[in-house]
Amino acid sequence: MILERIAVSSLETNCYILGDEELGQCIVIDPGAQGEQILDKVAELNLEIKYVLNTHAHHDHIGANEVLLENSEAELLIHQADAEALVSPELNLSFLRPQESIEGPAADRELAAGDIVECGEWSLEVIHTPGHTPGGITLVGNGKLFTGDTLFAMGVGRTDFPQGSREQLQASIQKLLELDSDLEVYPGHGPTGRLGGIIKSNPFL
Repeated sequence: MILERIAVSSLETNCYILGDEELGQCIVIDPGAQGEQILDKVAELNLEIKYVLNTHAHHDHIGANEVLLENSEAELLIHQADAEALVSPELNLSFLRPQESIEGPAADRELAAGDIVECGEWSLEVIHTPGHTPGGITLVGNGKLFTGDTLFAMGVGRTDFPQGSREQLQASIQKLLELDSDLEVYPGHGPTGRLGGIIKSNPFL
């Protein structure tokens, strides 16, 4: 089982590669930029991309979707409530950087709470965690928790962007706090940590 992290874009977005050596395939979570670097790492690991999976549709998490899809046979997955934002610069916030405006590609599969995404040994359940965006998701499986921009080691997601909701984010975080405290948290930005430790040390909780 392979788990690689690459920090991409000026915002240091965590892009995760979850691979299965025997199957020779992987899931790429949140390829926010530097698509060629991500492809090089996938090739170095001797893997092919099965799924490109976005935890939400802000530009710093979807910026390299197109490059990865053009250079693989991967399917693009995102929660149904954020699918529209993949093709809308206003909703994915790429309009703030006109030279990097993102208008696609569109999702191949729209996810909902309870869906399972599998790749060899990896089996991830979708938890709908809106608040940062309407379709924000957290993925839980294999002792890991991929929280996107919902929960960080020392913070929580912003809710002052268009379509953000503080009340929804609070409810989403409460869902996560009820999970196994031994889960290892892999956030969209910053360092990893055990959920129990984050609960104790995160000043926003």
